Amino acid sequence: MNKEKKTKASIDNIYTLNGKVPLGHAVPFGLQHILAMFVANIAPIIIVANACKLSNGQIAMLIQSAMLIAGIGTLIQLFPIWRVGSGLPIVMGISFTFVSILCFIGTTYGYETIVGAVLVGGILEGTLGLFAKYWLKWISPIVAASVVTAIGFSLLSVGSASFGGGSGSENFGSVQNWIIGTVTLLSCILFNLFAKSYFKQLSVLFGLVVGYILAVCMHQVDFSALANTSIIAFPHIMPFKMEFNLNAIVSVTLIFLVSATETIGDTSALASSGLNRDVTVKETTGSIACDGFVSALSACFGCLPITSFSQNVGLVTMTKIVNRFALATGAIFLILCGLFPKLAALISIMPQSVLGGAAVMMFSSIVISGIQLITKEPLTMRNITVVSVALGLGYGIGANSTVLSGLPEGIQLIFGGSGIVPAALVAIILNIALPKED
Repeated sequence: MNKEKKTKASIDNIYTLNGKVPLGHAVPFGLQHILAMFVANIAPIIIVANACKLSNGQIAMLIQSAMLIAGIGTLIQLFPIWRVGSGLPIVMGISFTFVSILCFIGTTYGYETIVGAVLVGGILEGTLGLFAKYWLKWISPIVAASVVTAIGFSLLSVGSASFGGGSGSENFGSVQNWIIGTVTLLSCILFNLFAKSYFKQLSVLFGLVVGYILAVCMHQVDFSALANTSIIAFPHIMPFKMEFNLNAIVSVTLIFLVSATETIGDTSALASSGLNRDVTVKETTGSIACDGFVSALSACFGCLPITSFSQNVGLVTMTKIVNRFALATGAIFLILCGLFPKLAALISIMPQSVLGGAAVMMFSSIVISGIQLITKEPLTMRNITVVSVALGLGYGIGANSTVLSGLPEGIQLIFGGSGIVPAALVAIILNIALPKED
């Protein structure tokens, strides 16, 4: 009977990993996942590109590539190629983890250096992912929790800068930016409070739409970038000439290792909450390898690193919908979006204050997620020491990087770009060095 149910298309199969689901029913569930991550997928591109002073046309091109890469990455996670991919209902997107360090590298060396560092770092993470069974024991849950919290803290200043209109902009901190950012933020909060069921996942999207419309009414949006944009086009391969800087490569590679700890947590949480079982080493290995190798592919399109999206893990936890075919329809939708530059251009001209209003909420929620992960572990003196020292040094150095001014430039770039790297390294070292408590 179970075998017949698996081979026959049924709406009930949305709760099974491999069951067949009618296309008409699969598409809405796939789109739901895409809507939950669509904004978060393009936000890192807009923030980093604006920090690097890229043109609206270049930003539109990168948004187009981001949607294509997210779709490809999700399909590989769902349906692995060799040992790359987990085979689990994981949705991939451009990572927020790298935003702080990439803004620092971009303003120091240029966007070309970012792309070169992402290519090398992605290949290294993918290779390490294939051998993850040999080093997974070093990444305990308390280490992952410390890293997630550090990531959230490091992004708070990025979100507030966008709220004001973007650092360096002519009208930074203006009344118009404050009005637009505040209305966007309030719209996100109110929608989250009053929306029902899974519609709550769309609060950020709703806030951005309201903020965008308000910005248009206040004449804060320049539509001239749409004039020369084609309706259909393929993303550009190698749109930037890659430059390779050792300091940038080392720094970005370390963040890739940090990102891997997030992926481990996401993969484990999804297997536990969505499939009611423990994650396997093969699934974790494939998930990390997909992160790395698809990030390297992303660099070939001039784009930023890709990773698993925690908000989609939360959506699986809430709905229990784990069907790979249903999620694949959403991935295909992302790929199709990547072929329409008009859509990317329309998003690229979004004022920074609109994005900032939503980013304040998104980035703060990462801090809360980290705190929740910390409190899931026993608050022993050992774990308290690991978290407090890691966050104390990590956030402290990230907030005041001038403390490293007397050290070599390479050290400043690796540890001063954000507080993520020092927090992760300290957490891992203390987790290894401190004796286990009985």
